[in-house]
Amino acid sequence: MTTPDPAAVEAAAAAIVDAFGANDGDRYFDGFAPEATFVFHTEPRRLENRAEYERLWDEWVESGWRVTSCSSSDRRVQVFDGGAVFSHTVDTSVETADGPESYRERETIVFTADGDRLLAVHEHLSPFA
Repeated sequence: MTTPDPAAVEAAAAAIVDAFGANDGDRYFDGFAPEATFVFHTEPRRLENRAEYERLWDEWVESGWRVTSCSSSDRRVQVFDGGAVFSHTVDTSVETADGPESYRERETIVFTADGDRLLAVHEHLSPFA
């Protein structure tokens, strides 16, 4: 195994954030391994794989939800043999059936090396306190 280049981790995370901010579900989910898990403070339980999150995303979109912007700050990359941890502060604005909403959260994304690319295998989102 090799330790990923921190710049490659930054690029992989930026691609996920950019796709999310563009409300581009296909491109967003492409950054995650099929077996990725997700822990969101807004959900009552852990999502056990990407397909489960994709179904939830589709429900949100059908209800009138869409991301209008997403930005990342206070980024930190920690690399290790075969993967990396990316953490940051994320500011998101969405449109919902009830109107616009904005929030600031902390997010951690765990990446694993998959051939010549990095794939996210876990995402954890918590409120910014």
